[in-house]
Amino acid sequence: MLDTPNVRTVHESLTPRLGGVAIFAGFMSALTIFAPLENGIQQLLAGCIVLFFVGLKDDLVTISVTKKFIGQLLATGIIMVMPDVEIRITSFQGIFGIHELPMGVSYAFTFVAIVGITNAINLIDGLDGLAGTIVVIISATFGYYFLRYGGPTYGNYAYVAICLIGGIIGFLRYNFHRASIFMGDTGSLVCGFIVSVLTIQFIEMGVMTGQPFGASSPSVAVGILFVPLFDTLRVFIIRMLAGRSPFSPDKNHVHHRILAMGFQQISTVLLLGLLNLVVILFVINFSVLGNTLLIAALVVFSVLLSVFLGVYHSRQSVQRRVVS
Repeated sequence: MLDTPNVRTVHESLTPRLGGVAIFAGFMSALTIFAPLENGIQQLLAGCIVLFFVGLKDDLVTISVTKKFIGQLLATGIIMVMPDVEIRITSFQGIFGIHELPMGVSYAFTFVAIVGITNAINLIDGLDGLAGTIVVIISATFGYYFLRYGGPTYGNYAYVAICLIGGIIGFLRYNFHRASIFMGDTGSLVCGFIVSVLTIQFIEMGVMTGQPFGASSPSVAVGILFVPLFDTLRVFIIRMLAGRSPFSPDKNHVHHRILAMGFQQISTVLLLGLLNLVVILFVINFSVLGNTLLIAALVVFSVLLSVFLGVYHSRQSVQRRVVS
C-alpha cells in the first residue's frame, strides 16, 4: 500500500500507491454513464476490471511477474475473442510489403502489442506525474482523431480517451512533484491497457476510406507512443547486452538519465512530454512519407538519442572517477 524508497526510486519518503483506484473509478463511472458501450467498449471495460484487480493485489501485497502476465493474457483474451466485436490488428497496411494478416498471426501480434504497450506505460511510471502526463498526451491525440474521423464504428472511442484524460487530470493534481500519492500498478496497468486498445483501433481506423493517414496509421501510432516505446526498448536492449534479464530493474530509464544531467523532476517530466509532442507533430505532418520512411526516421532518431544519453552518462562516470 505504501511505496518504500530504495536505491532505484527517486522519492524519499513512504508514499501511498493506490492512486490508480481513483483513476479507475473516475474512468469507469464517466464512461458507463455518458458513453455508448457498443463496438467493443464493453470488452474493454471487462479487460480493465481484470487488470484493476491484478494491479490492486500487486500494490497491496506484491505479486510475481508471472501472475501479472497471466492477468494481462486474460484481459487481452477478453477483448480479442468475445462475441460481437474483435479488437485486433488485421493488417500491417503495407509494412514490409505485408497487408492482410492470417488469423493466427493477427491474434499473436495483437497480444504482443497489447502486452508491450501496457508494460511500456507501466515502466515509464518512474517520476512524479510522468506516466500520467504521457498518457494524457497520447489519449488526447487519439481522442481527437476518433472524434473527427471515427464515425459510427470508432467514434465512441473518443469517449474512452476523454474519460481517461478526465480521470488522470484529477489524479495529477496530487501526483506532481512532490507527489502525495502514486498511481501504482493499479493505475499504470489499466492506463496502459486502455492506451493499447486505443492504439489498435486507431490503426484499424486507417483502413477506412477518408482517413487522414490512411495506410500510414501504424507508423503514426508508433510516433504517438514514442516516449514509452523508446524507453522500454532501450532499457530492454541495454539489460540484455549486459547479460541480464530484460525485466531486471535498474536506473537506466530515460528519465533517470535526464535527472543525472541535473534536471529537476518537474522539468524532466515536461521535457519528456515535449519530446513526445514533437515526435507526434513530426509523424502527423510527414505521414505522406509512408510507413517505411517514417519508421526508419523514428529508428534513426531513437538511435541518436540513445547514443547521446549513453555518451553523456559515460562522460559523467569518468568525471566522477577523476574527482574521487
